[in-house]
Amino acid sequence: MNHPSHDDGLFEHCPWLFAGQASNRQRAAQEQRQKRLFAGPGEVRLGEDCFVAESAAVYPDVLHLGDRSYIAAQAYVTGEIRTGADCTVNPFTVVRGSVTLGDGVRIGAHTSLLAFNHGFAPGLPVHRQPVTSRGITVGDDVWIGSHVVVVDGVTIGDHCVIGAGAVVTKDLPAWTVAAGNPARRIRDRREPHGAERPAGTEVLAERLAAFAETARAQAADLLDRSWRPDTGRYADRPGAGPTVRAHCDAVEIADLLLGDVPPQLPAAEHAERLRALQDPATGLVPEYGAAPALSGPAGVPEDDGAAAYHVLCVGYALQLLGSSFAHPVHAVRTTTPDRLVRQLDALPWRDRAWHAGAWVDSWATAAHGNLRAGASGAPGALEALFGWLHTHADPWTGMWGSPTRESGRLQMVNGYYRLTRGSFAQFGLPVPYPERVIDTVLDHARDPRHFTPGRENACNVLDVIHPLWLCARQTTHRGEEARSWAAAQLSAALDRWHPGQGFGFGPTPDGTGPGREPGLQGTEMWLAIIWLLADVVGLTDVLGYRPRGIHRPEPAPAAERP
Repeated sequence: MNHPSHDDGLFEHCPWLFAGQASNRQRAAQEQRQKRLFAGPGEVRLGEDCFVAESAAVYPDVLHLGDRSYIAAQAYVTGEIRTGADCTVNPFTVVRGSVTLGDGVRIGAHTSLLAFNHGFAPGLPVHRQPVTSRGITVGDDVWIGSHVVVVDGVTIGDHCVIGAGAVVTKDLPAWTVAAGNPARRIRDRREPHGAERPAGTEVLAERLAAFAETARAQAADLLDRSWRPDTGRYADRPGAGPTVRAHCDAVEIADLLLGDVPPQLPAAEHAERLRALQDPATGLVPEYGAAPALSGPAGVPEDDGAAAYHVLCVGYALQLLGSSFAHPVHAVRTTTPDRLVRQLDALPWRDRAWHAGAWVDSWATAAHGNLRAGASGAPGALEALFGWLHTHADPWTGMWGSPTRESGRLQMVNGYYRLTRGSFAQFGLPVPYPERVIDTVLDHARDPRHFTPGRENACNVLDVIHPLWLCARQTTHRGEEARSWAAAQLSAALDRWHPGQGFGFGPTPDGTGPGREPGLQGTEMWLAIIWLLADVVGLTDVLGYRPRGIHRPEPAPAAERP
């Protein structure tokens, strides 16, 4: 290998300067360097304006560099390396095995991407063990700091930032800021960092950070507590029977607190078990041991039973596992606009608005999932849904439905959450009358029948904070009142954690539901609630997690918008 002259050392170590400052002689030398790579035994493709340092040890089986990508001084590159455009392999970096980089990936100096591994079974010396390789995949717009190690089998999502010295042993979802050994999710890159804390929240921020650390440390125990080895299934809590929702809650909790799948099964087996539950004839998922669920007149059951909710929880759990339903929800896919409108008109908005909103949530989520799978619905159905919702929202309350004598605004506020979660929030559309919604929700949050100490449950708190959070994206109306309510609820929520067991759902007036005993459903819901409360207060940066499933703050990906 030829060695660069002293004058050429600048470009060897700072190759980003080459395109703008190199002399004709230096450009000719780089052209010869690239010709030697093409003449080697590996398959080499180099885009426009690429640079490969003379001092870099580049011995690939495959080397594909996108436009404006470079390999700097003393880098060691072997195996099958494929990059997008504008990728950088900085000085003294090691890239070995099967490595794929998206566009705009920055790899800091002295970093190692090691996409291979040795066996270490006791029967043979290590140097005689077989070598395996699952590969490393890095998405677009990723910055990997200096002295980082990324091990075989890891996928790093788009827009991630990996702090210097980290050891990345597990997949990192998009937008993650991670650091440490092993690398741990610190926060979401889209969240503000380093900004001054909202006035008066310093103590709350410290409590929130301590809670998050405790919850992460105890997550494996609370998941194991609900695992039933005799059935190979999850139950909400000890003494309860296994349910499909419990499995989905376990997947969501593991993603939030561990950045991984529940440790009781490999990811592929989690996904396969959930996929196998779907009835291919309807696309619905019945409860364990139940008869196949029957579609309603417009695609999903009219009662808020397990099959209707499984459209949400199983679909999102499969997304977190990198999978999806095996079949579309067939009856939703074939629902015509006129049939959908008739069903919307027939829902019990006046006295059971929660059930009506839950139906819309399930139908819209099924339609969304069908779109993601490429199974488009009947022309005009989604437009009919949003047209009906816009024209039937009450301009005085911003909601669908009416208060009742028995429970005040509870039904319509809780129905509003379910309805908007599956429709406006999931599809990324603005809600109508956001100021009136905030007025209605804050008035409801003062109702002592539902919001006095000892009476709050996860459902009722979630159904207030999500509308406040959602509408705050469109208006600052009564923002200080919303932040004050959220701060008080956040402080109270942190006290509900049961060490090693998670959160209880909370009391319900009729005694149904999970109740006060800690379990998976209460834990999954309160973790999401805490994030939403913290976001309204301005403290999510200390949590180190961000919901990516049912309660994700962004629109769900890859759906067509009506």
